[in-house]
Amino acid sequence: MATVVFGAVGTALGGPVGGALGALLGQQVDNAIFKAPVRQGPRLNELAVTTSSYGMPIPRVFGRVRVPGTIIWATEIRESSETSGGGKGSPSTTSYSYSASFAVAVASRQVGGIGRVWADGNLLRGAAGDLKIGGTMRVHTGSGDQGPDPLIASAMGAHCPSFRDCAYVVFENLQLREFGSRIPALTFEVLADGDEVSAAQLLEKLGRPVEDRRPLSGLAGMTDDGGGFASILKTLDSVYPIALDVSGDVLSLAAADAEGQPVHQLPEAAALSGEDDGFSPRNGSARMRASGEEAVPTALRHYDASRDYQPGVQRAGGRSETGRPQTIELPATIAAEDARGLIAAAADRARQSRERLSWRLAELDPAIGPGAIVTLPGRRGTWRVDGWEWIGSGVELALTRQVTRTALATTPADPGKFQPIEDLAALPTILQAFEVPPATIPNGAGRRVTVAAGASGAGWPGAALHNVVADSLVPVGGIGPRQSVLGILAADLPSSPSLLLEPQATLEIELANAVHTLDSTTPESLMLGANTLRVGGEIVQFVHAERMDGSVWRLTGLLRGRRGTEGAAMAGATAGTDVALLNANVIEITEEALPSWSVALAALGLGDAEPVLAQIDHRGASFAPPAPVHPRIVRSGTGQMSLSWMRRARGGWDWSGAVEIPLVEDREAYRVGIGDIDAPLRFWDVETPKLNISIDQWGSFRTDYAGLALWVRQLGTFGQSPPTLLTVLA
Repeated sequence: MATVVFGAVGTALGGPVGGALGALLGQQVDNAIFKAPVRQGPRLNELAVTTSSYGMPIPRVFGRVRVPGTIIWATEIRESSETSGGGKGSPSTTSYSYSASFAVAVASRQVGGIGRVWADGNLLRGAAGDLKIGGTMRVHTGSGDQGPDPLIASAMGAHCPSFRDCAYVVFENLQLREFGSRIPALTFEVLADGDEVSAAQLLEKLGRPVEDRRPLSGLAGMTDDGGGFASILKTLDSVYPIALDVSGDVLSLAAADAEGQPVHQLPEAAALSGEDDGFSPRNGSARMRASGEEAVPTALRHYDASRDYQPGVQRAGGRSETGRPQTIELPATIAAEDARGLIAAAADRARQSRERLSWRLAELDPAIGPGAIVTLPGRRGTWRVDGWEWIGSGVELALTRQVTRTALATTPADPGKFQPIEDLAALPTILQAFEVPPATIPNGAGRRVTVAAGASGAGWPGAALHNVVADSLVPVGGIGPRQSVLGILAADLPSSPSLLLEPQATLEIELANAVHTLDSTTPESLMLGANTLRVGGEIVQFVHAERMDGSVWRLTGLLRGRRGTEGAAMAGATAGTDVALLNANVIEITEEALPSWSVALAALGLGDAEPVLAQIDHRGASFAPPAPVHPRIVRSGTGQMSLSWMRRARGGWDWSGAVEIPLVEDREAYRVGIGDIDAPLRFWDVETPKLNISIDQWGSFRTDYAGLALWVRQLGTFGQSPPTLLTVLA
């Protein structure tokens, strides 16, 4: 119930101080506090979004709240284009992006700063001040001497306003791709003042001294959209009972429900003569009891900071009461526990303070003012002074029975289930670029570069990918936010003949992102491509995965040298070698987008101060044929040495016995050579997987090239396979 003293406009109010009348309340205070509001007062909104309508009020913001803001300046939406591709006669692709620059007013008083920002319900700016998309954000706190924003000044020139005493935010070249190429609906977390809001702050524009003795415990923030100071106080009074004394030049506010106050004993009511105005002619008192039809507060709606300032509702417990249930709308940031206590206390007051008294005295003790606690002769309990009025026959007190607090006010509160939006800072990009033999027979024989990218934690938003050409970057495309599983070898990996599954073999890797995990599988699943890992130039598959410590994993049951990488398996790898899981999170770039001469790529994301460069490792591995297998040398019955081998095909790793191995290349061709692979002393080019050499010539080779290797390699359309050793001449 309200304990604020509302007097009629023009009525002279005063109080006896030292037995004399106090100073009359001037018309100025009366108008400032009590005149009828001409605009809507404080109210709780369902998180309204940014508008740009003329005449919309810019609220005063206190404490910590979430507000929509009003667009006060904007440019036209800007279009940018970027062309990629176009190699080897393929068409180029032009992509368009859009950005906008605009300013949003958030408060009509100076604030401490801006916290998080939401756009279309998603987090646009984190608590650390990081934007989740491209663009720049500047905050003007609304000080009395702030200067104009440089971007607005460049557009408006000398007529640019500074918007002093108005806090606003300027977005410059904010990327709009995530919002359908339009300015999104924004809401802002405004950090205006300290931890708790005071009543004196809310009345700072009153223009008269305020003595504030009314603590607003738990009130972390509040907005005022206009409507007069009386509406502010009345809204607060519904949950924070206020005793307001306007008898002097200073507006005094005190807690009407404060415990531990001194209790004053009132004398007997003054007897009346003549017209009694409803008072008892013998004792000068009038008793009133509220009817059961009055409104009873049962719920409190508020903003809950733990729910990203979404509206929350707390209800008063206890038995059902007669009367109309009332939901109090408080546009304030309050924790669920505090809101529960406030509505329970308000329900207690409504439940126990239906009995009211008017008590007439000949004169009033100066210590007894609004909010004072008194006892009455012949009546049980204590009473609170709601107000007093000086009349011709004495002083009339308005009394309400004092509330006795119950345990309901401290009942535990539940803010409700809420899934907050993760506030993850944009991390620097980790990039690997390499070529590997294709997993299946390729549709097209060109080069394919595999890109694996991620970060050291969650929150990586993806990056733009570029081809490094001399000192410039040429756009290639983009990498989405799904991270690849990246890492390095934690220990040396020994060599392997890569013939069979090695159940006891292990390797240890350290993942770049400790959140990532590796899963175990079955040996049968390896045949379907499960758990495929790139370790340097080798392709490895594993059966079991076990986390050792933090981001270090031990993999057991290895199938080495997959997809024709037996040579890399035989060489082994050292600790620190790059590792990447070849799953759906890696991307492939074809030669149409990336020319064959490209040697490096660069990624640039929100968390990258500079482009992140990565050399393309193992160039040629994606289009070179694999080395031939099953070499044989036999002496034929015709007196010749017959050399033979079996070809393999890129992507044809299943070795089906019912189907001939596909060629994949444009033609079948091999080179057999002696000595150095790149500069053989003697070589033969053949079109079938065999070569016949006469016995005499074979004998001379053994003499002339003793100790040198005799090898064969397949000549593919775009490259040559690694060599396969046929024999060492001796």
